[in-house]
Amino acid sequence: MIDDFLDLLVRTPAPPGCANPYTIHEPAVDATPDAPTIRLRQLRGYLERRMGQTDLVLVAEAPGYQGARFSGIAMTCERTLLGLKPAVPAELVLAPGTPVTRTSRPETGRNKPERAGGFSEPTASCVWGEMIRHGISDRTVLWNVFPFHPRKGDDPLTNRTPTGTEVADHLHILTAMLDLLGQPRIVCIGRTSQNHLAASHPYAPAIRHPANGGVPKFREGLAEVIAARG
Repeated sequence: MIDDFLDLLVRTPAPPGCANPYTIHEPAVDATPDAPTIRLRQLRGYLERRMGQTDLVLVAEAPGYQGARFSGIAMTCERTLLGLKPAVPAELVLAPGTPVTRTSRPETGRNKPERAGGFSEPTASCVWGEMIRHGISDRTVLWNVFPFHPRKGDDPLTNRTPTGTEVADHLHILTAMLDLLGQPRIVCIGRTSQNHLAASHPYAPAIRHPANGGVPKFREGLAEVIAARG
């Protein structure tokens, strides 16, 4: 079943102005031609670890260049996968034995840590830290309402909000993800995600996105979700 979902991701073209992390190789920013295959393998390892036990999906907006564009996993950065985030043990992310490989070119880094160990996403650090603190990282899947990386113009190291049309045209991928996981509960991270899902999932609650000073509210919201679930 995971194969079918991964195949759907590969077969679905990204709209103009977006990048499909599982098919695109851009020599200026991707380390090797097999970078999309590596990201697909890492996503597989992430899902395999959680199959049969997922009861919550946290749905954010879209992959960012500091996160899933190069890691292949929503709200997860390369530095997390490589074990360079002390608060997030890498062994909690993927199924045992899953190889981990950086896919961004070191030259894309804007500072020494990025050049040495890949991109770091603040949202990833907060979300993973809280899941681990509550002991739910193996029962929770992170995903986005739009599965591809929307960017500004032709600059691969920028992010933008996906349009309503882009999201609506790709909601079948979220549906396939939920089917794969056995229809777990959805919680939106941020009002943008909730607004995009208002028609298809009108009862999905939203918690504050941790970006832009939202960390305390995110922590409170996630704790309430966990408490309500029992």
